[in-house]
Amino acid sequence: MQVQEKENAFKVHETSIEIAGKKIVIRTGLLARQADGACEVSCGDTKVLVTCVGSKQAREGIDFLPLTVDYEEKLYAVGRVPGSFGRREGKAPDKAILISRLIDRPIRPLFEPGYCNDVQIMAVTMSADDDNPTDTLAMLGASVAIGLAGLPFRGPLGAVRVSRVNGEFVANPGYEQIAETDIDIVVAGTETSIMMVEAGCKMVSEKDILAAIDFGHEQIKKQVAAQRNFFKAVGVQKREWEASPANEALKKLIDEKATAKLKESMNGVTDKHVRNDLVGQAKQAVVDAVAALPEEDPLKEISEKDIAYYLEEHEAVLMRAQVLDKGVRADGRRCDEVRPIFIETTLLPRAHGSGLFTRGTTQVLSVATLGVGEDAQRLDSIDPQKEKRYMHHYNFPGFSVGEVKPNRGPGRREIGHGALAERALIPVLPGLDKFPYTIRVVSEVLESNGSTSMASTCGSSLALMDAGVPTLETVGGIAMGLILEGDRFAVLSDIQGLEDFLGDMDFKVAGTKEGITALQMDIKIEGISLAIMKIALEQAKHGRIHIIDKMEAALPRPRSELSRWAPRIITIKINPEDIGTVIGPGGKMIRRIIEETGATIDIEDDGTVLIASVEGQGGEAARDQILGLVKRIAVGEIYKGRVTRIIPVGAFVEVLPGKEGMVHISQLDNKRVEKVEDVVSVGQEVIVKVREIDDRNRVNLTIKGVSSEEREKLEVPAKV
Repeated sequence: MQVQEKENAFKVHETSIEIAGKKIVIRTGLLARQADGACEVSCGDTKVLVTCVGSKQAREGIDFLPLTVDYEEKLYAVGRVPGSFGRREGKAPDKAILISRLIDRPIRPLFEPGYCNDVQIMAVTMSADDDNPTDTLAMLGASVAIGLAGLPFRGPLGAVRVSRVNGEFVANPGYEQIAETDIDIVVAGTETSIMMVEAGCKMVSEKDILAAIDFGHEQIKKQVAAQRNFFKAVGVQKREWEASPANEALKKLIDEKATAKLKESMNGVTDKHVRNDLVGQAKQAVVDAVAALPEEDPLKEISEKDIAYYLEEHEAVLMRAQVLDKGVRADGRRCDEVRPIFIETTLLPRAHGSGLFTRGTTQVLSVATLGVGEDAQRLDSIDPQKEKRYMHHYNFPGFSVGEVKPNRGPGRREIGHGALAERALIPVLPGLDKFPYTIRVVSEVLESNGSTSMASTCGSSLALMDAGVPTLETVGGIAMGLILEGDRFAVLSDIQGLEDFLGDMDFKVAGTKEGITALQMDIKIEGISLAIMKIALEQAKHGRIHIIDKMEAALPRPRSELSRWAPRIITIKINPEDIGTVIGPGGKMIRRIIEETGATIDIEDDGTVLIASVEGQGGEAARDQILGLVKRIAVGEIYKGRVTRIIPVGAFVEVLPGKEGMVHISQLDNKRVEKVEDVVSVGQEVIVKVREIDDRNRVNLTIKGVSSEEREKLEVPAKV
């Protein structure tokens, strides 16, 4: 009876949405009831708990939205104990960080302008099956949790993954379908607009991308409608909130004192330092004007932080008007013009491959390293994928923007940019059967003024080709921007930092001349239409081909030879039953081969053996030893062997590694032998023929039965 009363205390509400035959269930009221908003989102046996908590007041001095989004995976979700030393979940893996960013990017622009209260969203995967990915469920759950919390949010928001299977688009596909598709795209948006796109593709056309986004948007509309009905059923109450009124007096003062210098900073200035200096002069002019005001003037109390905020707002107005009215950008370029490009390869003599890509004042040095199977990254996550053989890492030090910044390892932005470049290059990499290497590329940002992720993609494509990786095509990337005011808009090619910061869109498109391999779109407004996306994609295509032409002029194709310092890999296939023989008791045999040859050896479960060595002779020696270990001895075969021990009735000869037979004393010579030591000694090389393998699998050998012609072929002096 007590249990029944406890159950009745919960006010549980539940709804469901059907997407492509799969039922998504949204429930609230049972878990995490002290959060401002909480919901469970389930599909199949996958369940994500998403919570939202927003502070009642903004912190003093905050002029931005302090939004924190954290996605976590619990390994109990798949019934597994964590593999770490402490046997508990530790630092968030890259996948969790990428999903956190995926949730953050479409919801951040939908909070009301001027809302500066702290907001925290947490998504925790508590159960996971082997068919339904969690990322889009967490994104949907974030929108529901924010709505339940009643925050000033211009949603709801929907999210869906789209793949193409057998020529048909599929919404929210399973892991197996994703592995086989040529389009893997996540779309987020409201009922009227697209907010975010993240895609990995196998060189598909712009037309197909637009069709996939349009298909996904239809599924998003269903999610948005279901959320609106759900909030009505729950009885959500919106929090009362009003934006602070603008300081019109300060805006007028900035217009009077800063406009001239700000316009000068946008009059074809290509040097970032010069532009920053002019903006600094504009700010100082305003600060000086405030200082000269009478003490009773209300502006005397204004802070430099407020001045900087309104100055940036005014700078955006001037920059956007110049683009829309004149079609001229701050650095003097046309809207579709790409900055000057400089390329160099093989900068680092000991690295396996390197590519320097400079576009305007953005510069990235990418370095490729070739490794072996044991260098692959092991993944301890709930996904079916357990290892990665291609890794792209991106570093963004403070000096790249002329700042003092402590180096505390990669942040979320660095991990996101590295993942985007990685996704862009995967479709052109050769399969393991053709190029059995683990590949790591590191992109070092040396200068930054917009679109370092796409510069990393270009530099990394060059580095891979410089390393001799037989990539299918050259991959280039470009970042597109947008200025949108009412019905007027301009799409910008190859945006620089100012246009990214003060514009409405950052739309990164990477691919080959044939098609798109990766795409990422973020916006700062309430969404854009497919019509604008179509224009942006077509303009991006022209820019991408221009960039690839420059890259191919510097390095037309992958180098035909690997770097002298790269390992050479020999691949052989053995019977899986022989794996134990090669490894030996406690790994004794494989350790001996590695020590003797200096090679690195990886053995797959299917019997594929990868032998790597910087010096080719070591790899060949290891190959010969392994083949010798697994080779079956047959009657009539001739071997060059070594005498390992002597007994009164004969000598034992090792004919293959770890395999020996006995030469009876009667088989040592054509004449009678009194003592075995009269003919052979321990350590001596001899030519033997397999005379017999008895029913106990013992190998009997002969020396006297080897003809002179057979002996000459193996180049061992005759003893008989």
